Amino acid sequence: QVQLVESGGGLVQPGGSLRLSCAASGSIFSIYGMGWYRQAPGKQRELVAGITRSGATNYADSVKGRFTISRDNAKNTLYLQMNSLKPEDTAVYYCNADLRPEGVAVRYNYWGQGTQVTVSS
Repeated sequence: QVQLVESGGGLVQPGGSLRLSCAASGSIFSIYGMGWYRQAPGKQRELVAGITRSGATNYADSVKGRFTISRDNAKNTLYLQMNSLKPEDTAVYYCNADLRPEGVAVRYNYWGQGTQVTVSS
């Protein structure tokens, strides 16, 4: 069974940094696009950053220049380096992956369980 497990969230002061990780486990044939989303209380889930298997990236305007998405295909792991954090970055951050499980001819979309990021003094 395929799972995405996030880690690295926590409480940080404004201006601080955090690094999120998302490890994909299970019988995986290949992982295609991956991304980080976030959802603040009372708001819709939004895309923070995405990355293709070949490494092409895209970012929400609100995080450009502060966040960096990356991946390690050999480890089936996705990262999000978050610098210069602001209180408005406070949210639950979710990992998302488009992948093909072993023995299956189609792709499925998976979500992690989420990790809380709180930016506050």
